[in-house]
Amino acid sequence: MVQRYLRRGSLLHRLLRPPRPLIYNSAESFLPDCRGLKLFVGGAGNTVPPSFVNIDLSPFPGVDVVADIEQLPFADGSVAAIECDAVLEHVRTPSSAITECARVLRPGGFLHVVVPFCHPFHEYPRDYRRWTVDGLKDLLKEFEIVDAGVRTGPTATMLTFLLEYVKIASPAPLRTVAWVACGWIVWPLRYLDLWLNKKPAAHLLANHVFVLARKPVSKPPAV
Repeated sequence: MVQRYLRRGSLLHRLLRPPRPLIYNSAESFLPDCRGLKLFVGGAGNTVPPSFVNIDLSPFPGVDVVADIEQLPFADGSVAAIECDAVLEHVRTPSSAITECARVLRPGGFLHVVVPFCHPFHEYPRDYRRWTVDGLKDLLKEFEIVDAGVRTGPTATMLTFLLEYVKIASPAPLRTVAWVACGWIVWPLRYLDLWLNKKPAAHLLANHVFVLARKPVSKPPAV
């Protein structure tokens, strides 16, 4: 799996790969600035903000700590914030992962979670499930929900499925060529989401959704 991702980072791959068929929703809420230990779970070897510790299941270049999100090697209440980006669909028991995040977060600490809703199957190393906005809120019910909504919208959904359809429909030797050609043709359509992401019904065909949550601050017992 690591070698497969490294090949995707090769110069030839970067030159041929079409632009991503998505744009991010400008209204998405992200982690606020905060002091202390911050974790980025799911960097997969990509560049993460310099103030974050990069956590991944596999030893990609740039990964600081190889660990399972269901067993984070950090003490209780030692983490200020966690970014969990497109990870939970690959976890066999997402509720256990969220419980583990709650354990290591300090009271008042923040958790930003992004998961797919309408998105093709993709293994890393497995792919188990999808969430609606309400489903993700329910998964994070032990947290205070600060904000929730669409990260990538309806056009991203349509284009990602179209590209996968082209790969499936093409003869095996031509799948990559067909995917690249189609990607270069349709990618400008992604900007339709600048309009569609503002619509109240955008979540009905959202590609990915997000929740920004806060670990409750324990109240002192009543005297």
